Amino acid sequence: MLLFIIGCSESNELETAICKWQGDKKAAISITYDDGIINQFTIARPIMNELGFKATFFVITGKLDGAGKGKFIGKPIKELIEESRNVKTDSTNFFERASAIAFSGVPNAVFYHTRAGSLFESGRVKEAYNIIDEGYKKLRTKEPIISDEIIFHDNAIDTSTWENFRNYVKEGHEIASHTVTHAKLAVLDEANMLYELQQSKVDIERELGKASTFSAEGPYGTENERVMEYAHKIYPALRNRMPENWLEEINRGSKMEPVAFEKEYVQWQRGPVNSVDMPKMKSWIDTSLAHDNIWLVLVFHGINGIGWEPRTSDELKEYFGYMKAKESDLWIDTFGNVTKYIRERKATKVSQKNGKNEIVINIESDLDKVIYNVPLTLKTYVPNDWQKVRSSTGAYLNIQNDKKGHFIIHETSPNKQTITLKKV
Repeated sequence: MLLFIIGCSESNELETAICKWQGDKKAAISITYDDGIINQFTIARPIMNELGFKATFFVITGKLDGAGKGKFIGKPIKELIEESRNVKTDSTNFFERASAIAFSGVPNAVFYHTRAGSLFESGRVKEAYNIIDEGYKKLRTKEPIISDEIIFHDNAIDTSTWENFRNYVKEGHEIASHTVTHAKLAVLDEANMLYELQQSKVDIERELGKASTFSAEGPYGTENERVMEYAHKIYPALRNRMPENWLEEINRGSKMEPVAFEKEYVQWQRGPVNSVDMPKMKSWIDTSLAHDNIWLVLVFHGINGIGWEPRTSDELKEYFGYMKAKESDLWIDTFGNVTKYIRERKATKVSQKNGKNEIVINIESDLDKVIYNVPLTLKTYVPNDWQKVRSSTGAYLNIQNDKKGHFIIHETSPNKQTITLKKV
């Protein structure tokens, strides 16, 4: 009898299902942090460690010693500045100029790169061209550019080291790419976009190993189609967006509610910025628990006064404590691990042979077993006269009951294998 995966709640008698979430939990939560701000590691991380929570930190690699630094790849910037004197910015030179201006050496020139990117991604293309022209005019006169806007592209607040990150990975946290300089990828030309994406990956793999190159986040939560086309070829998982037909994704800037979607999985991103009060933040958790398909992805930035929209350590303790109190129904894990589990579940086939005193379960998947190694949770229904169950793994498994009968919950590797359950 060949069984394809079904949700745990849909199992029939004497069948095995791969549970929707690890541990047969009701919902999943991934706690993520952007920009590699030092307080994320020295303040937020210890709070999570005490509670047993693992997080994903999307770090800007160009700020780390030994990593590739931010740079412009192309013709000399002085040449671009001189060209701008007589040739206005248009579709033929926009990406090149927008890529270069941040590295022109004029104080705060990165403002024009970032502002142009925001305009371009919002569909205000001509305004984006105009802001680049304005910036290059200032470059030609070497006029200082004054801006109070916080620009993460040139954010120097970070004293972390690769050795720190290696230790955090050992603790179970995920260190992942947030590019080299936190650039507006949508307005970079091909060479500079690839550098931002690939160099960050190269440095992370060299220092932390290939396992840390699974996840990435394009800065500013970009969903630009051109950026996604490049980035998906380099990283297996992007918090920005993943093209799975069974996954609905709600960006943290969206006002859509997850209950409006009926797909098998809904990745619901929320940003706990300062304008969001604690009751609202807690309601995200409650909403997730009220449905069986929600993956709540939290996106934090600043902590205790350092970084964008900082939350305090007391707020983190209260919020994470609220999660901890509901941990029996919540699977809290890194962005990479939840992504892997979902993909494993969708790609794994389960076949089963039932006997009076023995059940033999076969697990098969074509996924790369080196990358996809997160244990799957199985729910297997057993005959009603079974009192105890022993697995071929050596474990004795507790029998539980629901309206459909007797069952056990057990874990397995996602790789091809056979599991034998015996009546004891």
